[in-house]
Amino acid sequence: MATKILMPKLSDTMAEGVILKWLKKEGEKVKQGETLVEIESDKADMELEAYDSGVLRKILVHEGGKAGIGAPIGIIAGVNEDIAGLVNETITIPEKPQIKEAANEESKTLLPSLSQPGSPSIATDNHVKASPLAKRLAIENKIELRRISGTGPQGRIIKRDIEPLIDGNKTISAKVPASIIPGGHRDLELSLIRKTIAKRMQESKQTVPHFYVTVEIDMDPAMSFRDQLNTATDSKISFTDILVKAAASTLMHHLNINATYLGNTVRQFGEAHIAVAVALDDGLVTPVLRNCEQKTILQINAELHDLAERARSRKLKPEEYQGATFTISNLGMFGVEDFVAIVNPPEGAILAVGSIVEKPVVRKGQIVIGHTMKVTLSSDHRIIDGAVAARFLQDLKILLENTVSLLL
Repeated sequence: MATKILMPKLSDTMAEGVILKWLKKEGEKVKQGETLVEIESDKADMELEAYDSGVLRKILVHEGGKAGIGAPIGIIAGVNEDIAGLVNETITIPEKPQIKEAANEESKTLLPSLSQPGSPSIATDNHVKASPLAKRLAIENKIELRRISGTGPQGRIIKRDIEPLIDGNKTISAKVPASIIPGGHRDLELSLIRKTIAKRMQESKQTVPHFYVTVEIDMDPAMSFRDQLNTATDSKISFTDILVKAAASTLMHHLNINATYLGNTVRQFGEAHIAVAVALDDGLVTPVLRNCEQKTILQINAELHDLAERARSRKLKPEEYQGATFTISNLGMFGVEDFVAIVNPPEGAILAVGSIVEKPVVRKGQIVIGHTMKVTLSSDHRIIDGAVAARFLQDLKILLENTVSLLL
């Protein structure tokens, strides 16, 4: 029986998807459970498996094309089965989107130049696993993907595998210029992830009444604690790992912060599912570490490292970036001393973390050199009041300035 292949909903915020690559051609046999097509969502690149066995009779949305959630992108049927009716139902979907046609004209000019004698060929083997960004960088810099060992999930080639090869590449002149001529401009289409960020942040600022509370924390104890952990283990513990554990422990005593607004009710959570913002080239994603209140700092370190790596290579599973009860956004590694973040609904609060600053501080009436860090809690005023936020930050500050409690 002929069936439509529908664009799946790969995240709670996804409205449309982009076809990255069809792994089967029209006329090829497909087995149930076999990977059929790679799709870009607003959060990750996902592989869609075939729900039925048969033959891929028709590709309705080609590589580079977009489709809304639930829209047909292909048809699987028997080899001699009549699919005219199904094709007619989807006739309004363009077989080859205009954006792809325009891109083809540019790529036709670029690719012949890359195949001239003496120029390295660009891998087009469908079996080479690489992220879309890595593929683009490879084409722009005449780098052959088949000669690269990927460090991403399952050997996938990602951006960091390409970057070391760019500076030493003698044919870098073929790279597309990134500059704009004086007085000129350029218009760039928003990526799916950037569109989603724009929509959600606008909705948050328009519908959620924000307020902000900031405290300054003495970080000398946490710095000493981190050094001891790194000396005693093979792991490289970060301050974010320590913050996640500290926030989770504090949230268990402040369930009114670990909460979400549901209109006529407030839902408070007895588990700390903490999302950590990870910056990508075209936006950010927030993978979720679950049940952080039950995990050690070492467990949090290992899990966060894995999630961050797969977030950057766009290989997170939908359940790995959904269901957070609280978010931490740390810009300290960029030298940002303090900032405010926008609440990510339906969560009730988000913690913005600044850099650790060396400065004169007063201890026991004496001025000494110390290290401090500012954190700002952005809260949804519909369910969190100023005193509630202040008490949460007060307890978080106490915990980070007495870090031995994090081991209990």
